[in-house]
Amino acid sequence: MSGSRDGDVPEPVHAGVAAEVPGKEAAPDRRTPAERAAALRELIGYHNERYFVLDSPEIPDADYDALVRELRRIESEHPEVITPDSPTQHVGGAPEVQLFAPVRHRIPMMSLDNAFEQPELDAWADRLRRQLPDVDIETLDLSVEPKVDGVAMSLTYVDGRFVQAATRGDGVTGEDVTANVATIRVVPHELKTPAPHHLEVRGEVYMPTAEFAELNERAEAQGSKTFANPRNAGAGSLRQKDPSVTASRPLSFWAYQIGEIDGAVPEQRGGASSKRRGAAGGWPPGTQSAALALLEAAGLPVSPDARKVRGVSAAFARCRELEAHRHDLPYEIDGAVVKVDDLALHERLGATSRAPRWAIAFKFPPEDRTTRLLEIMVSIGRTGRATPFAVLDPVFVGGSTVHLATLHNEDQVRLKDVRPGDLVVVHKAGDVIPEVVGPVLGPDTGERAPPWTFPTECPACGSPLTRLPGESDTYCTNIDCPSQRVQRIVHFASRSGMDIEGLGEERVVQLVQAGMVADPADLYLLQAERLASLERMGAISSKNLVDAVESSKSRPLSRLLVALGIRHVGPTGARALARAFGSLGALRHADAGELAAVEGVGAVIADSVAEFFSVPQNVTVVDRLIALGVRTDEPGAAAVSGGPVPPGGGPEAPRTLAGKSVVVTGTLEGYSREEAEAAIVSRGGKSPGTVSKKTFAVVVGATPGSAKTHKAEELGVPVVDGSRFDELLESGQVPG
Repeated sequence: MSGSRDGDVPEPVHAGVAAEVPGKEAAPDRRTPAERAAALRELIGYHNERYFVLDSPEIPDADYDALVRELRRIESEHPEVITPDSPTQHVGGAPEVQLFAPVRHRIPMMSLDNAFEQPELDAWADRLRRQLPDVDIETLDLSVEPKVDGVAMSLTYVDGRFVQAATRGDGVTGEDVTANVATIRVVPHELKTPAPHHLEVRGEVYMPTAEFAELNERAEAQGSKTFANPRNAGAGSLRQKDPSVTASRPLSFWAYQIGEIDGAVPEQRGGASSKRRGAAGGWPPGTQSAALALLEAAGLPVSPDARKVRGVSAAFARCRELEAHRHDLPYEIDGAVVKVDDLALHERLGATSRAPRWAIAFKFPPEDRTTRLLEIMVSIGRTGRATPFAVLDPVFVGGSTVHLATLHNEDQVRLKDVRPGDLVVVHKAGDVIPEVVGPVLGPDTGERAPPWTFPTECPACGSPLTRLPGESDTYCTNIDCPSQRVQRIVHFASRSGMDIEGLGEERVVQLVQAGMVADPADLYLLQAERLASLERMGAISSKNLVDAVESSKSRPLSRLLVALGIRHVGPTGARALARAFGSLGALRHADAGELAAVEGVGAVIADSVAEFFSVPQNVTVVDRLIALGVRTDEPGAAAVSGGPVPPGGGPEAPRTLAGKSVVVTGTLEGYSREEAEAAIVSRGGKSPGTVSKKTFAVVVGATPGSAKTHKAEELGVPVVDGSRFDELLESGQVPG
């Protein structure tokens, strides 16, 4: 059971059309429990219609769930206020707006109860113990599956042929979207293996994240409306009266459960018809894991990330593992679903009025929340780019408290039409910078502030802000702007640059204001004694910072090129240039034509590099860096010899992997990610970030991303254990 809107969130944050503001301490609510419950029922009903009926939600799931959680609390404390039509008593919202014919589910499509931490999973296990006193819950097999953030779907097959697709709707009645689902390429029109006469398959229609990004890019290029997230894009694509529109959208499907089985099964492999539950490889299956295997054998896509584990502790560990790798998956998930594997126990456990007792959803920290936008300001980056950002009422999202979020550029502020005072949706995926998705505008939205206008002067130095013709970005024209100076140094010390531990933005601002640092070269002149005189800089931290700066001198040329902040030059382009020229001396004197001739560089990067080294101020800083002992060669490049040798390779390394692509996933003992890539490149190979048919091998280290491993298995690409990486480097062959 996947999808969204399955229950509660830990924090009772009020949001939505009622204009209740997250992050602010609410004024005392003087309404009676009955009055508050009635208001919540009305508000939840409104959002149910937006989500289940119109497929156009206004608030994130976490904020919707908070409203449901508060209503449940009130109803638990005051049972007399419960009404038969309360949203806590049924699933979803009735499909009142009928764009498609209604379909009544023969077995209701129920919602799920939620857990957020291990104690709540343990409480679920305690309930299982009470209901199953004869079962050892400690060793009970459980199926742990990704909770896909898509649209729940019921597919019906009769005699192995696809005949109907229906949405969940209110759990009892959904909508017939057969013609649209039939256009989804991965949904088989005919099953590959024998199946019962009537077979209902439940699963999730979703849009892969990469395809979602491409869809929005095309929409932006055409000046069309973009989608807020893959779930909305998938839902909108399904609710098209013209199936050809759905067919043009990159939808996919995961099957996660068997809903209903009716009728005899045709003769199965081996010759005999299976009449009993749990027959090996036959229908009906005895376990959830066997059901998934049967569905996959029949040609239905099943998530490769579903796992069978033993006991609740192992289930919790698997949930945390999925959470850690949620952004490695090619689709969005908002949690994991834990199910009792034995289907016979499902029948014994039964269900409440809205959720099965044999399953629970483990929800991850929400990545979308609503909060109040207090102010829009502008920051100046190292290149002078002026970026608008939102100052927010602090809100917990994506695992941390957020009070600032990017608005990208002037055009994005105008297109999103967000204004100070608005209630807005904030998105934060993993380590990605938080961004404002858009305003929440409901029927109760009052008078809004005037549209925000971009400033004409730099907030840091007062110089004019200029928008270049044909570009969406605006720049400060003062090359000596103090904000640019700080950000250039911060970028120089960043992890992808010279990776200087302890030199974040706050520390750089302190050094600049103290007059100790004006450009990156000044970092290598810092002295521990002077640093110790600064606030919050004792003798130990001062020495640690000086040591970290000194250590950074040994970084290879490719890291230095990134650190210099040359426009358009990222890690990939920097490695290509460093390998091709071998030394900074050769690179800085190359013309644009020579630079562009390097594979993977091109004219844009070449022009940018040539321009950088033509600016006297830049040349002065580079010369000072060289004089201060910063390394200027690249290990493994053909034009260099000597110098430190990276693990697994070096200037003299044989080209055992010439022309071969090797993908690394997970952590390899003795190698950082950059060192592993450098070792592959030094042997003549390539180290792309994705797996394709052209991939020679996938090296799997500790805690790998499951998507790359699965893709390798799907394409027949050899998988090499991380412990044998050195063998692969030495021989150029997949270890036997």
